[in-house]
Amino acid sequence: MSSAGKHPRHRLDELIHSPVRFSIMATLAASEQAEFGFVRDLVEVTDSVLSKQVSLLEEAGYVAVRKGYVGKRPRTWLTLTAKGRSAFRAHVAVLHEIASAAPETVKEHA
Repeated sequence: MSSAGKHPRHRLDELIHSPVRFSIMATLAASEQAEFGFVRDLVEVTDSVLSKQVSLLEEAGYVAVRKGYVGKRPRTWLTLTAKGRSAFRAHVAVLHEIASAAPETVKEHA
């Protein structure tokens, strides 16, 4: 019997798994909303990189984008949607499962 598909890695969300997108999701998971520039600086990417990655997350329904003004200056705020929070929690749970299972598996087969 083949074991293909049984490893927890098959349950990782490929969209979230990208290091930049994972970092964006983690930042947004820690708050109700975050200003675009704050996320850009924290994740250490350019405006264009963040914009492209946020667009992908928005298309998936994981991130909501809201535009407005602070005084006369335009601002963009990012928020995880309920779907995005759920997907991020599930992704992190699978990462924990992989990380915690690996030492036990090695001990059993050493």
